[in-house]
Amino acid sequence: MQVWPEDLTICTMEEVLACVAENRAWSKELRLRTNNLVNTRLAKTISQADYVAHRKRAHEDAVECRRRASVLERHINRQSP
Repeated sequence: MQVWPEDLTICTMEEVLACVAENRAWSKELRLRTNNLVNTRLAKTISQADYVAHRKRAHEDAVECRRRASVLERHINRQSP
């Protein structure tokens, strides 16, 4: 995910919508990576410790992705007539 604009009020609606699209793509990528991680662990090609560390990071990324989606949705709702 690229640098996140802290102040969305300075962004145009097109830029905000681009951020929404970017965040959705990131969400999809996170889901694919998590799926691949689970498959890798099921195939026993990584250790349990590595799996847990990667899952922790994936969870943190997913939380951030949802937070960003929420911020974007609130901003769009405030801007809508």
